[in-house]
Amino acid sequence: MDNANEASSSLSFASSYLSNGSSNPNISSCTSHEQVANPENLSLIKLSGSLEKLLIDTEYDYSDVDIVVEGKHVGVHRCILASRSQFFHELFKKGNDGSVKEGKPKYLMSDLVPYGVVGYEAFLVFLHYLYTGKLKASPPEVSTCVDESCAHDACWPAINYALELMYASSRFQMKELVLLVQRRLLNFVEKALVEDVIPILMAAFYCQLDQLQSHCIQRLARSDLENRTLERELPPEVFSEIKSLRRKVLAESTPDAMEMEPSNERSVTKILKALDSDDIELMTLLLAESSVTLNDAYALHYACAYCDPKIVKEVLNLGSADINHTNPRGYTVLHVAARRKDPTILVALLTEGACVSSVTPDGQTTVGICRRMTRPKDYNEIAERGKESNKDKLCVDLLEREMRRNSMSVNASDTSELTAYDLHVRLDYLENRVAFARLLFPAEAKVAMANAQQESTLDLNETPSMRTRKLQLRLQALLKTVENGRRFFPHCSEVLDKFLDDDMPDIFFLEKGSEQEQRIKKQRFMELKEDVQKAFHKDMAETNGSGFSSVSSSSSSCKKGGLSQRVRKK
Repeated sequence: MDNANEASSSLSFASSYLSNGSSNPNISSCTSHEQVANPENLSLIKLSGSLEKLLIDTEYDYSDVDIVVEGKHVGVHRCILASRSQFFHELFKKGNDGSVKEGKPKYLMSDLVPYGVVGYEAFLVFLHYLYTGKLKASPPEVSTCVDESCAHDACWPAINYALELMYASSRFQMKELVLLVQRRLLNFVEKALVEDVIPILMAAFYCQLDQLQSHCIQRLARSDLENRTLERELPPEVFSEIKSLRRKVLAESTPDAMEMEPSNERSVTKILKALDSDDIELMTLLLAESSVTLNDAYALHYACAYCDPKIVKEVLNLGSADINHTNPRGYTVLHVAARRKDPTILVALLTEGACVSSVTPDGQTTVGICRRMTRPKDYNEIAERGKESNKDKLCVDLLEREMRRNSMSVNASDTSELTAYDLHVRLDYLENRVAFARLLFPAEAKVAMANAQQESTLDLNETPSMRTRKLQLRLQALLKTVENGRRFFPHCSEVLDKFLDDDMPDIFFLEKGSEQEQRIKKQRFMELKEDVQKAFHKDMAETNGSGFSSVSSSSSSCKKGGLSQRVRKK
């Protein structure tokens, strides 16, 4: 018992020293010569190193509890966690809930931290601090972005990592670490984009950090973010405080100003609430009954920020919104979508003619926005064969490809002049092509299809002309899918072109023929996948040697690929 108390006391001392000795939570404190010379401090350093072995050395894996973070099991020691954290002391005192009959008890991070998110890397850094009293440097794969020109002093991954560390420190009641991370977040408040201050404010609200919350409220109150955006994303009491501050500033600057909600503003509010409810019919009715247009309401901006991709497509299908319309902050819908990082929405906007080269008043491009929102961990993630690629990289590649793509398009022939036989022949080819695309490149095919597919079912009671018309519609949808594939994923398309031209298979070709023929076909199919892998490495080598800037370094001409990096990393 005395040894446990001594360990706890030593760790507390190390933690207190760290919080007083370092102004940057990303940098571990260095021990001065005098402190090293002190026998007591030498003992603390030795104890810290011994406890670190429990985390990093597999030979010292004596953990008795697993905490599951992002699907990964992290082994911890109840005695150490309980001695350092009152939260864990109370948690372990309750004992196992009985869900685990054998083996170590398991706890889900999502259950332990019901608000906010704590990622795997941030939790490991938190554990290292808890065990040793020392704060490790921030892991660059989750605390920096993939924009090479960024200083990483206020990009979203840097902020997000600090927030994860704050949620862990606050929830698990590590006060010294809370103070360190709060200092870092206070530094972010003035540097960060105003949109990124909102998550900081939410963390301050949940973790009850009054100083940090006050700074965030002041920044948002003097920002140009619209009240409806703040009202949607913040707790009512926090939004009320910001709104009150804005009224006070308005009253001081224009004493005779009267607060009154114009009728147009009320109409806009109703239109956006209809979007929140995914009710396009109601929104259309409200537009018809008022003088407000989709552009006046910035409805497409709102849909790209908050609504399901299907709703975005339906708003686009109305045909009355200017795809390159800017909101009061100077953002186009593509700028808004770049922050959200949904490839289906990006492709829908680009297909409708959204300008990828538009720049915000503060100098941000769509590619730059997307890159500064993306962590190296996500961008460089190696996708398993047949599994969907990471959407973060897919979005960056989409925008970069569009920035550099050649003016090319696939002109679909007039399907109305095709005979029924021609329709079936072309449909067979296109159906097989799309099916193989879904097999080889599931994420890319999903994005291409989402913006082109049309429902097409055959009814035996239909007349021949009606069936022909449905075949034509189906053919047009498939042609549009292939066109999207060639435009946004050219290298994937080149791989499919070669495969289909050489082998002319159908989707069941692997199952046909004798056992010997099937083995040969499967071998050919595996060679195809190897070709994809080799092509990817070749593209990477060409990209690294191209000398392009950070915006264009991941892309090349339409023939060589840009988005070819999206094919697969195996």
